[in-house]
Amino acid sequence: MRRITVIALFAIAACKVGPDYEKPKAAEPASYKEIDGWKVVEPSDEAERGEWWAVFGDPQLDALMREVEVSNQTLKQAEGAYREARGALQSAKGGIFPTLSVNGSARRTSGAVGTNVGGATVNQGTGSGAGGARSIYNVSGTISWELDVWGRIRRTIESNEASAQASAADLASAKLSAQSQLAQSYFSLRVRDEQKRLFDAAFATYERAYTIAKNQYDAGIATKADVALAQTQLESAKSQGIDIAVQRARLEHAIAVLIGKPPSALSIPVADVPRALPEVPITLPSVLLERRPDVAAAERRMAAANAQIGVAIAAYFPTISLTGSGGYQSSVLGSLFDTASRFWSIGPALSETVLDFGRRSGQVEVARQQYEQAVAGYRQTALTAMQQVEDQLVGLRLYAEQSEVQQRAVEAARDAERIQTNRYKAGTVDYTAVITAQQTALTNEQNALTVLENRLTGTVALVQALGGGWTQKAIEKAADEDITVRKENSDKNESSGG
Repeated sequence: MRRITVIALFAIAACKVGPDYEKPKAAEPASYKEIDGWKVVEPSDEAERGEWWAVFGDPQLDALMREVEVSNQTLKQAEGAYREARGALQSAKGGIFPTLSVNGSARRTSGAVGTNVGGATVNQGTGSGAGGARSIYNVSGTISWELDVWGRIRRTIESNEASAQASAADLASAKLSAQSQLAQSYFSLRVRDEQKRLFDAAFATYERAYTIAKNQYDAGIATKADVALAQTQLESAKSQGIDIAVQRARLEHAIAVLIGKPPSALSIPVADVPRALPEVPITLPSVLLERRPDVAAAERRMAAANAQIGVAIAAYFPTISLTGSGGYQSSVLGSLFDTASRFWSIGPALSETVLDFGRRSGQVEVARQQYEQAVAGYRQTALTAMQQVEDQLVGLRLYAEQSEVQQRAVEAARDAERIQTNRYKAGTVDYTAVITAQQTALTNEQNALTVLENRLTGTVALVQALGGGWTQKAIEKAADEDITVRKENSDKNESSGG
């Protein structure tokens, strides 16, 4: 027993072969190129940002977001991957402890009376005599323990733990992506509502213009061509209004799928598009690498790949295990647990591959190159994160300027439309001038709504590029809580038939 204790203590205190993980450096500028005009959040700011969409103050959007967390099927896939990674981690942790198995058997056999068990011959009794059929009863247990002298098991646990954390970050990334898609689709739908109102108003205006042109034609003031132009403009506005309705329906269908519903089960009532954009505080580049779940996932995969190098190197060293077995075996059931029927065996075992023709060295090289790929992937992910933030910063800054310019163009076009309409009524210009002015005004109002849509969806994209409401500190806790809450809500929906 003392020897076993010494071996166990040696195994616990043993080294771990392979390199210990150190996080490689990634691109990390002091500030963003397009940061002018934005509020920078201090790295110490730990204010809750989980429901980032709440800054838009839209109750309908809030309700839809809650359904995404419960019913989105892409999130369920990511959740399943996370659970799988957690299971692999649990399995790896079990390898550090001994394995105990028990078995029992009862069989009829023939042959010599003595039976070899654990390297010793156990007396089975006389049974039916030599060469005769007899019964053999067996109750035994076996314990096997691979001593993790070189750290192979611990490196495997280290790798699986990092992989589970990467999977948790993947889940957070999928959640953020689904939320961002929903918010962008929702705001695009609201812009279509505004466009529909715009074309409805334009249709009413064109209908009055058509009536004026027809009345003037009947009075001999206007030509048949004026009437035809007015009718063409009227029908064209109606056609464009129908196309907007198609676009809105498709956006509504996309939102339904994002919240895990069939398109026929969702109807979103018409509402106003938000005109005021919220202020988005900007984290520093160094903080971005901690707030982006995809960057964190890439970093965790580096750690997992690094640990696999140690697993591969450990194959160079012998495997040391301790095995023991014991139990009772007899040909007479009534005497199965007698002292004479007892047997046991215990002892260490060592195995070492002497020659493998480069197999282990090849596996080590594979592990090293997989780590190098993970490093490159992490750095590329960090660069892409920086690019996405810069893209949205410059886009929103220029869209804000464009919005001011476009609004002036809308006001000027409306004035021109009013002037030309009055001139036509007075008979000083032909109807072509009115058509041109009206079309210019409608086009500029459409452009203004397009700029507004770009600003709304760009704001959402900026929040997503900054990592949304996710923080690396809560990587495990957040994922577990999200899974638990989503499962409970999903179960409630299924039980209620929702």
